[in-house]
Formats: sequence, structure tokens, C-alpha cells
Amino acid sequence: MGQSDNVYQRVEGTNWRHIWVVGDLHGCFSMLMDKLRQCRFDPWRDLLVSVGDVTDRGPDSLRCLQLLRRNWMIAVRGNHEQMALDALVTGDLQLWFMNGGSWFAQAAQPAARFALEACQQLPWILELHCQNGVHVIAHADYPDDIYLWRKEVDLQRVLWDRARLMNKGSGIHGADHFWFGHTPLRHRLDRDNLHYIDTGAVFGGELTLVQLQ
Repeated sequence: MGQSDNVYQRVEGTNWRHIWVVGDLHGCFSMLMDKLRQCRFDPWRDLLVSVGDVTDRGPDSLRCLQLLRRNWMIAVRGNHEQMALDALVTGDLQLWFMNGGSWFAQAAQPAARFALEACQQLPWILELHCQNGVHVIAHADYPDDIYLWRKEVDLQRVLWDRARLMNKGSGIHGADHFWFGHTPLRHRLDRDNLHYIDTGAVFGGELTLVQLQ
């Protein structure tokens, strides 16, 4: 997979009052809305950052995808967004549907296709400059021990790799904090400057929301 222009995206966090990062949504729209109400999220002044996998498996995939066009939410792409995009390009929907994408068959068209098209603009890696330092957000991993803006990395591993998590790998140099989802855990895991926040909302777990600023 070659590097394209939108692999990395840089965001200046000081443009917002508060910034929150959220774990894998997987269509859990109501759970997200409850969390945002609890933290008094203000869509005019605050920003929500998603670690990807906003869609598939849960009850409201389309409504979660539609949030990507709101100016108060940004996301990196997850393996589920990539599976959906690949399926629409090739016309082979089987792998995606087996992994929670079958909502698409019942969804209102062309709204569902329009919502998925927003995923084409999602970066793989987000560099977020906050008042308390530089946060890097990617779906599964940043597959290098030293982070560098626009460094060429294996994009498949950004979306899928669990090796660093499973092998209890140490932190990454080049930024203050790294935030990942992808692997459902019972509790949020923090190791050195690495933070894993997919706590399995769609599997009966919690939806993790963390305030970065």
C-alpha cells in the first residue's frame, strides 16, 4: 500500500476549548451521546477525536458514520472503515459483511453510501497539538519506535497490528502520547506513553472517553 497525501493529518488543538478522544464506537451511537452529555460536551467549542472503527457490529452504524461530516468530530481510519471502502471498490462485500458490515444491506441508500464516502478522507495517523503536548492517534499501532511526521510506515500495520500490545512493547519516541483502539480490552491500558482505549463498547463493555484538553 503506497503512501498517499492524507496518511498523516495535523490538527492545532488550541482552536478548541476541550478535546476528547473516544475508543472504538462500532455503531454505539446512543452510548456516545450519553457520554457526551455527561461531560457537557459543547459542539460549538469542543472537539471529539475517534480512534477509528466508528462503524459495523453495533445498532447505529449509519448514524455514527454521519458524525464524520460534523465539524466537532474528527477520526482516523480503522480497519472496519478500510474494509468497507475496499468492499465498495471491488464489489465483494462478503468479508466486510462477515465482520459486521451487513447493516449496509438494510440501510437507506444512497445515504449509507454517501456516509461511507467520508471515510475516503480519513487519515491513518493524526498528530494533535494540545496545550499539554503532542498526541498521536492511530487505530491499532504506530509501527515504529520513533514517530516522525510523514515518516513512511506500513499502513496495514497501522490498521491491524497488535504485536506491540501483546508483546508488552515499550513506549514510542517522538511525541508525548499515543492513543490506539482496535483491540477490545476490559479496561483502558496505559503503558509508558501508550494508551489503549477500546474497551469493547459493542461487546457489552464501557465506551472510553478521555479528556486530552
